[in-house]
Amino acid sequence: MSPTIRVDNEVYEELQKRATPFVDTPNSTLRRVLGLPEKATQSGSTAVAPSSREAALSPLLADRRLRPGQRLVWRRRNLNQVHYAEVLANGTLRLEDGSVHDTPSGAATALAGNTQNGWTVFTTEDGILLREMR
Repeated sequence: MSPTIRVDNEVYEELQKRATPFVDTPNSTLRRVLGLPEKATQSGSTAVAPSSREAALSPLLADRRLRPGQRLVWRRRNLNQVHYAEVLANGTLRLEDGSVHDTPSGAATALAGNTQNGWTVFTTEDGILLREMR
């Protein structure tokens, strides 16, 4: 497990400005800003280490704002669809089709078939946006 660091809102907003949407994680953005090389995956391609991707929801789990097994909801009113995702203990999300995604955005993109920001579409069952929980 990777260590957890906490940053204030101003630092996080700056990281978001420097990140490539739906590609970068805070870790990959910091590696680039700090001039560190990208981590190599087992296949030899470069990417963020899997352990850091798997931790997308870990801070929310650690602070007990989310819990393993909790369901997240995406209500797509215009399409009259409701999607559910289960929060797993390692910070990933499992969709109803059984697929597991490292980030809320990855899960939402898989559901929609086009790029989505999962932090702004998924809510808890009582209506709290993931974005508001960060």
